Amino acid sequence: MAYAHVFASLTISTISLRRFLPRLHRNHSVKPNSRIICNLKLNYSAGKFREMGLSRSVELDQFITSEEEEGEAEEIGEGFFEAIEELERMTREPSDILEEMNHRLSSRELQLMLVYFAQEGRDSWCTLEVFEWLKKENRVDEEIMELMVSIMCGWVKKLIEDECNAHQVFDLLIEMDCVGLKPGFSMMDKVIALYCEMGKKESAVLFVKEVLRRRDGFGYSVVVGGGSEGRKGGPVGYLAWKFMVDGDYRKAVDMVMELRLSGLKPEAYSYLIAMTAIVKELNSLGKTLRELKRFARAGFVAEIDDHDRVLIEKYQSETLSRGLQLATWAVEEGQENDSIIGVVHERLLAMYICAGRGPEAEKQLWKMKLAGREPEADLHDIVMAICASQKEVNAVSRLLTRVEFMGSQRKKKTLSWLLRGYVKGGHFEEAAETLVSMIDSGLHPEYIDRVAVMQGMTRKIQRPRDVEAYMSLCKRLFDAGLVGPCLVYMYIDKYKLWIVKMM
Repeated sequence: MAYAHVFASLTISTISLRRFLPRLHRNHSVKPNSRIICNLKLNYSAGKFREMGLSRSVELDQFITSEEEEGEAEEIGEGFFEAIEELERMTREPSDILEEMNHRLSSRELQLMLVYFAQEGRDSWCTLEVFEWLKKENRVDEEIMELMVSIMCGWVKKLIEDECNAHQVFDLLIEMDCVGLKPGFSMMDKVIALYCEMGKKESAVLFVKEVLRRRDGFGYSVVVGGGSEGRKGGPVGYLAWKFMVDGDYRKAVDMVMELRLSGLKPEAYSYLIAMTAIVKELNSLGKTLRELKRFARAGFVAEIDDHDRVLIEKYQSETLSRGLQLATWAVEEGQENDSIIGVVHERLLAMYICAGRGPEAEKQLWKMKLAGREPEADLHDIVMAICASQKEVNAVSRLLTRVEFMGSQRKKKTLSWLLRGYVKGGHFEEAAETLVSMIDSGLHPEYIDRVAVMQGMTRKIQRPRDVEAYMSLCKRLFDAGLVGPCLVYMYIDKYKLWIVKMM
């Protein structure tokens, strides 16, 4: 629908009202007050807001005119003006007045009536009453819904701009829900998005707290908009996602944990979103450390000293601990949903991979399988490479058991990951064994992998058996046609003797 498309980006933008409002006049004359001009102001002292004594207003900032040619004028019947007068007198229920004059009011006149009462100085409570009656009479078409959404969004926007309390904003959502406003998007998400766009993220947190407090304490579960709960994280998850998109990963995690520790209960999926933020934070930390090492090798910065390493390790461990706590809460809240358990282990796996914790990552692989969530083959390879870099022999052996059932291409990729893991950890003998194993299986290792192993073996030659291993590797590569003839130079200090041998 049109209004759903307009607000799909979750940003508040006033819909042009030009097509709703013709120039008004009676059949016999044009009254000075019968033309609604530009910059209509929407008073939001409706319902509960009337009791608060609020008199602020919202500008729509649109010039209201007709889309028809200048020479044409759309006539408004006497019934419209009589209905306005009756409603303003407030001597009878609005629904009774509208029911009585139903046959005399066109759809365009009813649209105009909504905007009329939304003006500054008019009773906007009547706007809600008129819309509620339209819903009951099944007379809300696409245009009327779009118009009412525009009016309501203006009220919400002004409340936030004027820094009104979170409970006032929530009360407005209740009013919207009560009159049957269903805009086709999540109004709750839109409010949070507005806070963030205006740079009022702390106010957004207060609003989310109010939503949870009303839900848990009073049972209010306002769902304004089609599919509001389709995004499973709820308002807490959506705000955490907004923080995460802006790169504020720690804030996303802090908010979810503070809400839980304060006694409120965020939705189970909001914990998963916070765990995703932790994954991104750990990944960002890893990238930063790699950049720092690169700059240190280039001589631009000093090497990381022992004190810095301790601080880095401490921060990483604390971040992982918070992830484990979030995982515990997610399992508690989602214990009736089997799919959540698998996702929790998937997030923990990603956390341990980013932190370079091989054995812990391997455990999460098996737990994912037990939870019915099959990990991707690449995840197995990455975990195996981490374990290889840390020379976790038993873990590598367990993860290699699946290689014998693989096709040649998949097997080559897996063994390449294993080889690179050994190279990264400086375990060149094991890397050479993997290289030979690949050749024996008819899998030709990539050129860059062969060079990395050969260079590593060269640097590690210190003992006689190192020489033998190096020369054996050279011969094996030559036999496989992966290198040309090799000249091996060896210098013996004791005899000041150079030995050159062609392989």
